[in-house]
Amino acid sequence: MKLLDERLWSLFRRHCQQTLTYWSVFFSFGLCIAFLGPTILDLRCQTQSTLQQITWVFFSQQFFLLVGSSLGGLFKKTLLSSLSALLFCTLIISLVFAIIPLCHNIIPLSIAMALAGSAMGVIDTVGNLQLVKLYQKDSAIFLQALHFFIGVGALVSPLVVDPFLAESNCVLGANWTTNSSSSSDLQHLRSRIAGQGAGLHNISHDSLHTEGVVITRVSYAFWIIALINLPVPAAVLALMYHEKLLPCFSNGPRLLDGDSVSSVSPTGADAKGHGSLFACCNPAKLQGQPTTFFILHVLGGAVLFISDGIIGSYAGFVYTYAVLPPLLMGHKTAGCLTSIFWASITAGRLAFIYLSYRYTPSRVLTVSLVGVILVQCLLLMFNTSCAFLFIGTCMLGLCISSVFPSMLAFTEDILDYKGCATTVLVTSASTGEMMLQLLVGSVINSQGSYAFLLSCTVASFIGFGLFLLFLYAQHIHRNTGSSNNTAMEEKPKPGGS
Repeated sequence: MKLLDERLWSLFRRHCQQTLTYWSVFFSFGLCIAFLGPTILDLRCQTQSTLQQITWVFFSQQFFLLVGSSLGGLFKKTLLSSLSALLFCTLIISLVFAIIPLCHNIIPLSIAMALAGSAMGVIDTVGNLQLVKLYQKDSAIFLQALHFFIGVGALVSPLVVDPFLAESNCVLGANWTTNSSSSSDLQHLRSRIAGQGAGLHNISHDSLHTEGVVITRVSYAFWIIALINLPVPAAVLALMYHEKLLPCFSNGPRLLDGDSVSSVSPTGADAKGHGSLFACCNPAKLQGQPTTFFILHVLGGAVLFISDGIIGSYAGFVYTYAVLPPLLMGHKTAGCLTSIFWASITAGRLAFIYLSYRYTPSRVLTVSLVGVILVQCLLLMFNTSCAFLFIGTCMLGLCISSVFPSMLAFTEDILDYKGCATTVLVTSASTGEMMLQLLVGSVINSQGSYAFLLSCTVASFIGFGLFLLFLYAQHIHRNTGSSNNTAMEEKPKPGGS
């Protein structure tokens, strides 16, 4: 049995270079997601800052990722502006990796991470927008592949940095022989703050040297990642050349000016919507839309707010949960949980490339969200089992992996690829990833480690409830659209008999 039918293969071959370029750009996105957690202690040494100070770079990256996501739709009006934005952002990412070793103070490092976060946000919105615009009703399978490459980048980045991480305290004070941290203690601390934003809640009582001789080789890792990322802007530049979008090579008709434009944008979406999050609120663009049109945007964004929030919270706090009572898991063993979670998300997205072809997005989403609830309930029931924590972590990653790309494809399809669905959904997901981590971290601090599983379980039930409301709103929206079409057909023409 073929993975794809001939029509989809033909569609992919037609847009092969564009699709592969967008996939490579999301690989660049993935590189940025995963490098900060493992290197944060070495960056603390490099900037000679406290643990409390250095973990604010997490917030800097996450906050500006949210800003970039909300503004990313501004670059969608033409293919030139979209590709120019992707070229600029991927170059920014390589530049940030190259200059991070030169940041010897927490302020320039935070600024560099803010730049990286903004670039990531723009990439997230523009990449999803362009792929949805390219494939429209067939976009689900290609969106799964797009988000699979985030996982590939997130797996590559820690592998590159691991050989260059300090094995002991990398700031040696005058009395370092008696007070420096052992290798196992440092590994424990590194794992505790590996989840994005998690360090803000988990290290308030930890302290390390801030004055002394800095011994770290992590600079080499950043320079290697910068070089690994350079082929990505080169691929974007090659696509711009192929589409005759470069000023030096703009003679002759553009490849997208002919039939492909009408096939790519049959609904006029390029002219009507997908602006920034703020442009989506323009009253002139919203007139004449039924109430369900807005409700679907809100509910779709709310589902992704919850699902991406669960991903961020679980990745950020599963280590903390594992090393605390009742599990009291070893530090090295618990440190594998976050890697297993991200690996299972990557594997799940690879598997859902095929499943998205075989089944509708609504069915994929229903099975995925029910699976998330079942896994969370099982984790609560077997909360004292170390073995099941590993099994549940893997199962949770597999179940939740398809929610974002499937929800994006489903919502855009319902709304006929007009409006601001992609921008709203991407921004909502980024907001949820940042806000739920802060909420779950606060709950863990006040209620104990068991509240971690309980919070994620409650969130999964809320997410499924919102999805059921989304399906109900879709049903009403479809009936409203059918009624409007029938009324238009029955309305007598002027001058008719």
